[in-house]
Amino acid sequence: MTTVGWIGLGAMGGPMAQCVAAAGHAVTAYDVSLERARSLAGPGLTAVDSIQAAAANAEILVLMVATPDQVAAVLFGDGGAASQLKAGAVVVIMATVGPGPVEGWAQRLGELGVGLVDAPVSGGVARAATGDLLVMVSGSDEDLARCRPIIDAMASTAPTVGPKPGDGQKVKVVNQLLCGVHIAAAGEALALADSMGLDVASTWAVLKTGAAGSFMFSDRGGRMVAGAFDDVRSALDIFVKDMGIVTATAKSVEQPTPLAATAEQLYLTGRRKGLGRKDDSVVYDVLRGRA
Repeated sequence: MTTVGWIGLGAMGGPMAQCVAAAGHAVTAYDVSLERARSLAGPGLTAVDSIQAAAANAEILVLMVATPDQVAAVLFGDGGAASQLKAGAVVVIMATVGPGPVEGWAQRLGELGVGLVDAPVSGGVARAATGDLLVMVSGSDEDLARCRPIIDAMASTAPTVGPKPGDGQKVKVVNQLLCGVHIAAAGEALALADSMGLDVASTWAVLKTGAAGSFMFSDRGGRMVAGAFDDVRSALDIFVKDMGIVTATAKSVEQPTPLAATAEQLYLTGRRKGLGRKDDSVVYDVLRGRA
């Protein structure tokens, strides 16, 4: 059994923490919504009311928050976790935050004798609940060995993609480029079908089984057809953030990403229209001019 501190119990983080607890580890968890944290408490998972309380005595501290600024505040802000972690502890960053920040945090934590494992996730809420995520893992062999039982409790696939913190984020950047462009393409295709007077649901049902099909076309396309934009599985704001990371990272290595840049503008348009907290499939309505 490993003593695990956990920060962030949102749509993904909550079920992930429950999977770790169900695997027999002692999880002490904090969320900005104490009510949310208490609702998830159960055997092996204890809710606490501060970051410091979650980090105290943690052998492994998992962060599943949304943005780089949130990670920095959790670790190094007033009342941050870094001040509570003992030498030999390992921080596992599972959010999509970009390679640059992770590399910087690894250096700062290393000066305290604390390791960092970079482990961004992909798979969505349903797979998070069943421990069936893809986790892109990077870090030192020693740190990875300590964290492996925790990661394996959440993932069906968790390959080591590099030896350094930041390598996992680089792979996740590529993943998010594909996801963001695929969602935008699905919305554009179905909007075209609608504009041509086709039955959109029938068109989607036919095309998702052929060469044009993809996970995103099947998954997000289904929500587009149903208009299920209030059933938020992944908020549009997440792709505003993630596509910003994609394009910024690409610029840092002078790699043109014209499709990603165009998709980013579509997500930004949706946010500007007040749709940031809707499901990201709402890009369909943005493209149809209905938002």
